[in-house]
Amino acid sequence: MKIIDYQDSRPIYEQIVESFKVQIFKGILQADEQMPSVRSLAMELSTNPNTVQRAYSELERQGFIYTVKGRGNFVKGDDSLKDTKKQEVIDEIVELFVEANSIGITFDEVLSEIKVRLDEIAKEGGKS
Repeated sequence: MKIIDYQDSRPIYEQIVESFKVQIFKGILQADEQMPSVRSLAMELSTNPNTVQRAYSELERQGFIYTVKGRGNFVKGDDSLKDTKKQEVIDEIVELFVEANSIGITFDEVLSEIKVRLDEIAKEGGKS
């Protein structure tokens, strides 16, 4: 999985945070699984260890990982994080549907357009 995109305007540590959050949400990283060490991830990404440490600190602050002194960082097994993210996404979608409706776009039109676009993405090889 590509973690850093140098074309992205976000700071590298934010990209690292987002990448690990996605991996946790998708179940690629499981509860209590050890995260790569700061030093090894920094070397792998060709970035400063302080950048990786900042990303790990942010992940810990947000409740995605925990630290064990002398052993490293581990994925926290907290399903409420995924449930919270799911609710946030649904809330955003509902807001967009309400906005679309307020300018005269019907629910069926929105769903039809979404289906067309998802089909296009699938034909491109699942890029997202």
